Amino acid sequence: MSMDEYYTLKQEADDEYVVKHSRFISYALPVQTQEEAVAFINRIRAKHWDATHNVYAYVLRDGQIKRYSDDGEPQGTAGMPVLDVLLKEELSDCCVVVTRYFGGILLGGGGLVRAYSHSAKLGVDAAQKIKMALCVRASCSCDYGFYGKLSAMIPEAGGTIENTDFTDRVTVGFTIPQGLYESFCAAVFDASLGKVTPTEQEKLYAPAK
Repeated sequence: MSMDEYYTLKQEADDEYVVKHSRFISYALPVQTQEEAVAFINRIRAKHWDATHNVYAYVLRDGQIKRYSDDGEPQGTAGMPVLDVLLKEELSDCCVVVTRYFGGILLGGGGLVRAYSHSAKLGVDAAQKIKMALCVRASCSCDYGFYGKLSAMIPEAGGTIENTDFTDRVTVGFTIPQGLYESFCAAVFDASLGKVTPTEQEKLYAPAK
């Protein structure tokens, strides 16, 4: 995958399953900073203050940070398996917390690894993996005669219209993958006979189509 793309989670979600009377609840959330990850972990810990363990792992693009905690489970049987799921899925900017209520039957080292791995995967699947691409947020101002053409060209070129402002002219705000922006600008310039040129506002990561 190029430096302009990465995978993360679409939304906060949770899922759970029971093995040998132990209840595992997996919570997943897209995050962008260590503070957001820690706040999420603390929120789940507060919600499940009576749980036997609240195991977590998170991966951040900023600083290439990878963190995990076994939270009292035998070393290597909980936090690392959760982190491994994130790494195998090539996910970043996300956090997973797996809460365990002990059911009275020991699972053993291998059983714990499988349980935490499976729980983490359930949480990730519920939160939905999405690809993010580096995009340009820009705007185009044109007269009403060219608006119909422009509003069709943006999605055809791989862009997404975000807003439209109708005054004496029409201003269309949109995002488009960075790699497509220059050719789109050239196409708009040609189609409008040199009268319309997009104006770049910022670069940001947005869900890839």
